Amino acid sequence: MLAKLPKQTDPNVLVGFETADDAGVYRLTDDLALVQTVDFFTPIVDEPYTFGQIAAANSLSDVYAMGGRPISALSIVAFPGAGRDIDILEAIVRGGLAKMQEAGCAVIGGHSIADEEIKFGYAVTGLVHPTHFWSNATARPGDRLILTKRLGTGVISTAIKQQRASAASVSAAVESMLTLNRAASEVALGFEIRSATDVTGFGLLGHAREMAAGSKVSLILDHARVEFLPEALDDSRHGFLPGGLKRNIEFIAGCVEFADAIPEEVRNLLFDPQTSGGLLLSVAAQDAPALLAALRARDIPAQEIGSVIEKTQPLIQVR
Repeated sequence: MLAKLPKQTDPNVLVGFETADDAGVYRLTDDLALVQTVDFFTPIVDEPYTFGQIAAANSLSDVYAMGGRPISALSIVAFPGAGRDIDILEAIVRGGLAKMQEAGCAVIGGHSIADEEIKFGYAVTGLVHPTHFWSNATARPGDRLILTKRLGTGVISTAIKQQRASAASVSAAVESMLTLNRAASEVALGFEIRSATDVTGFGLLGHAREMAAGSKVSLILDHARVEFLPEALDDSRHGFLPGGLKRNIEFIAGCVEFADAIPEEVRNLLFDPQTSGGLLLSVAAQDAPALLAALRARDIPAQEIGSVIEKTQPLIQVR
């Protein structure tokens, strides 16, 4: 659909919607640009305060994925006009504000509408240098791929909705979703990051596909190096598959080739839509070991999961 829209001609638009990047970038001066993004969704946990925190962390993630620093945010709220406890809304907003304060990002307003289905998130503005931001379309052959969070929030959230998730599994998933990508981004800024994206609704393979297609390269992923949240494999094996996972398979599967020995439950998790997922970083090969060590020194569960090669068919190989 977006491909049918007219091309933008403003020379200060450094990143628009044409490349399916994580956020837009608009140049203000030779030394300063804005990073702008928006995200909101329905509750994925029962506790309103925690939901607000997760929504905020997820909304901030796109700015970190561009190598930017978030500075301000506008809240987006949909809440039933009658029949729901207003204390729930207050808790959601308080949770979001707490996470924004943790990020050093000021909430300066917002907009709400009456809707039977609760939704919450933010439009976030950040700052970045106009010649030193990250894009998801600039990976180079020879780069190494590093993922900064474990996968599985989608299947665990589905198990939660079906009241089949253990307390330990829920706790690990919530902790991961509450963790800002701020530290990972700050560490990565000290290295030669060639390309970056965050792993959210399209899952690891969907966002990897965007990186490969935009960069005109192919990717090789080592499934054995990808780490999963506790019990995510069991949830996948037992069929707790969110609708977004199935849509991701339909959309992306033709671009991916799996080794025969990879189990179905692992394949599913590589398609699993993530909420407030980690960063996928394409880094110069010589920097990969030091970057990995620096991330782990900040208690970030980063793993080197693959590499970038010259474009070939299929676009992504999972071995």
